[in-house]
Order: sequence, then C-alpha cells, then structure tokens
Amino acid sequence: MNIEAAIQTTRFRDESHKAGLNILYTAWWLKTLMSRELREFGLTHEQYNVLRILKGKAPEEMCVKDIAGRMIEKSSNVPRIIDRLVLKKLVRRSTDQADKRHTVMALTPAGLNLLDQCTRRINQVFDQQVELQPGQARQLNELLEQFRKNEG
Repeated sequence: MNIEAAIQTTRFRDESHKAGLNILYTAWWLKTLMSRELREFGLTHEQYNVLRILKGKAPEEMCVKDIAGRMIEKSSNVPRIIDRLVLKKLVRRSTDQADKRHTVMALTPAGLNLLDQCTRRINQVFDQQVELQPGQARQLNELLEQFRKNEG
C-alpha cells in the first residue's frame, strides 16, 4: 500500500516531507508486526530489544546504563523493563564483581531459549513481509542514514 492510501492524503509539503511520513508509517507497521508476534511469547518489543542487547554482549554482563544506550527507542524505561524480565526469570540481576555499587544483568538460559524462539519467528515474519533485494536494502540503509545525518 502506498503512503497516500495508508494515510488517505495526497498533500505533502514536498518529497522530503512525504519521505519522513513514509518512514514513520513504515516504522509503525513493522513495530505492529513484531508486537503481534512477540505477544504470543509474552514479550513487548522493548523487552525483546533488551534480551537481544544482552545476548549481543554475552557472556559479559551489562549495567542498565549500557543497555539503555543501545536501545532502539531511547525513551524506554529500562529499569522497569528489566524488572519485568527478572520476574519472568529471563534475566538475572547480580552485583558487579569489579564494583560492588553497580548492578549488572545477564540472560538466563530460559531467556536465551525464549529469545531464540522469538527471533526465529520474527525472522520468518520479516522474510514474508519485507521484500527487498540486497542492493535495494543497502540503498535504503544509505538513504535512511542520510536522512538521520543530523542526529545528535
């Protein structure tokens, strides 16, 4: 579906404005697809993001600040997300051996198992829904990075 049909308008200030709205709409669409799949596993997309971040640093443990710095949505309440993952026994919280004042987190075996299941399902959905050739994906990545060049 093109953006005009999706948001029911043909009025855009210019092509850059249209592109920005298209990015926002596409991000919402992808997030909705992911959320639907993750709901079956009892996870939110923020929780899934934290699990992926922890897996990426495994076997190292991570503090909340470092996890927050890698989140896709920077405004996420990481301590609350981690609290929920600890309650679900997907993440283990412990005291940093080097600095007893810091608390660090790591995936539990149950967390790693659930993350693997979720990732397989998310990958299937992406493969079914996102139809880009490698060259198109590379070009899109370059354009999106150009779009965010003033991020800071």
